[in-house]
Amino acid sequence: MAKHVLRLTAVAYILFLLVLPVGLIIWRTFGDGLGPFVEALTSPSALHAFKVTITVAAWAVVANTVFGVGAALLLVRHEFPGKRLLGAFIDLPMAVSPVVVGLALILVYGRFSPVGGLLESWGIQVIFSTPGMVLATVFVALPLVVRAIVPVLEELGDEQEQAAHTLGANRLQTFARITLPGIRWALGYGVVLCLARSLGEYGAVAVVSGRLVDQTQTLTLFVEERFQNFDQPAAFAAATALALIAVVTLLLTKLLRPKDLSDGN
Repeated sequence: MAKHVLRLTAVAYILFLLVLPVGLIIWRTFGDGLGPFVEALTSPSALHAFKVTITVAAWAVVANTVFGVGAALLLVRHEFPGKRLLGAFIDLPMAVSPVVVGLALILVYGRFSPVGGLLESWGIQVIFSTPGMVLATVFVALPLVVRAIVPVLEELGDEQEQAAHTLGANRLQTFARITLPGIRWALGYGVVLCLARSLGEYGAVAVVSGRLVDQTQTLTLFVEERFQNFDQPAAFAAATALALIAVVTLLLTKLLRPKDLSDGN
């Protein structure tokens, strides 16, 4: 009896929290056919929002991939003072509100701050432009690649790497031929998670972007702006596009998830 109650509770929870809202958005999107959906997503503002979203997400994924691999190797393969503190700082974005992150970036890189003023004197605008949006997205997605790779590196051990060094391989050769093949699935899993987080980021980006239509508007900001301006077809179409991206991302994470993680070992 208890098992059935728990099962019904879980199904009802998912139904009312996830399935019904998303299903309603999809129904409202395609209620008048496919034409309005295509028209809404091919408008100049929507296409620009797609472009900004992809640009910001791509830069964030590249930065977090490079940092994630390096930080994972540092945490697993080396002992040094402050190692636990570094691990805590890497996990900080999971605990800090994205809005706080955006505000902090404005305080550091805003026009009237020392750093931001210096950069603007060199012709580099960070806040209310793409660089600030990239910085905000990099921060909120920072732990994902690192935490995907660290368990796999710990499982692999360093015996093969030590053997490669003994045979005369340098660090780059060892990484390319031993380490990278061993972590490739975990790396792919972390990259996909990072991409999904970057594509769907709202809070920090909303603060540092200024929400400038056709300038610094990502797809998530486009959904809000269109809905507040009573352009529901465009808002629902963009929301559905984000939902479809989320589904594809979910499928990719299931395919790329390392076996030891998916098996729960």
